Amino acid sequence: MYAAKLADERLRSHRLTARAPSVAAAAEHLLATQAQEFWGGRWALAVRTKGEPALSDVDAAFDRGAIVRSWTMRGTLHIVPPRDLAWVLSITAARQMKQFAPVLRNIGLDDGHLAAAERAVRSALRGGNRLTRAEFSDVVAGAGIDPGGMRTGHLVSALSIRGVVCWGPVVVRTGAPSREQHLVLTEEWITDAAAPVDPLAEFYVRYLAAHGPAGPSDFAWWAALPLGVAREAAERATDRVVEVSEGLFVVAGARPRRTPPTPPVLALPPFEEYYLSYADRAATCAPEFTAVIGPSMNGIVRPILVARGEIAGVWSHSVAVGRHHLLPEAELFAAARATDAEIAEALERFRRFITS
Repeated sequence: MYAAKLADERLRSHRLTARAPSVAAAAEHLLATQAQEFWGGRWALAVRTKGEPALSDVDAAFDRGAIVRSWTMRGTLHIVPPRDLAWVLSITAARQMKQFAPVLRNIGLDDGHLAAAERAVRSALRGGNRLTRAEFSDVVAGAGIDPGGMRTGHLVSALSIRGVVCWGPVVVRTGAPSREQHLVLTEEWITDAAAPVDPLAEFYVRYLAAHGPAGPSDFAWWAALPLGVAREAAERATDRVVEVSEGLFVVAGARPRRTPPTPPVLALPPFEEYYLSYADRAATCAPEFTAVIGPSMNGIVRPILVARGEIAGVWSHSVAVGRHHLLPEAELFAAARATDAEIAEALERFRRFITS
């Protein structure tokens, strides 16, 4: 498949040119939206939603339980529809915990500590309660576990991967966008969980619906599954997908309509799914620019500018108090297919979002 055609189809499947009717619908379509940077995950959903949803609209979706955030795969935070969290973790949790185990050992946490933390946190949250990160730290300290030395963050991750807790309502922050959510007890916060008949096949189909055209190797990278497991998922889903080019598949009959007008340039967030979600990113980004975007040595992936399907540069922005209202700064690649006015409008669209 020619690169321009592939990029066009992926823009559509990502809901970047066929936007969803609501923030929750955008999250449902993507299934798992990278959200290690909390503001970035919220912008990823807003830019895929019709109209101009405000930051407060996305936060309201968290507050009413329409979306949650948790460590769904790759040891990384994603925004997910609540009803899908449990079955996704049924595929990915054991592998994540196995990879996570050496980290826990290195900071002095074993199965006994995790069990004690779970008992204490369940008790504190039961009955509809919620905890900030600092309050969570106090709870585990009360259970006799030292929360210092990065233990608090790793305990939150471990209990989230186990499905005990998830990040729910947003913690209000005065003067700037919130950087934090409340932890809630998953079994109480999510009341309509539903598992598909074949979760592994569903995982592959949902990936293709939101990222296709793509193949099993792309899915394996995105879901952090062995290639053999990814191929098994593809085999189980053969009646639901079609091959559109050698090794590239889409969901049969699923081709969302465009929702014009679509801006020619999009300012997309850090860890953007349109860039990150593939084993081979050459279709949308010239190989010489991937080192600029990331993942870097510390795992960072920078926000990107996409011009007519092609990654044209990167941008930066601060959500600090007194700075979040400023226009982001762009760094264009030499071959960028975009005008100054188009880039300025893309960045201004984000500025309107983050200040709303």
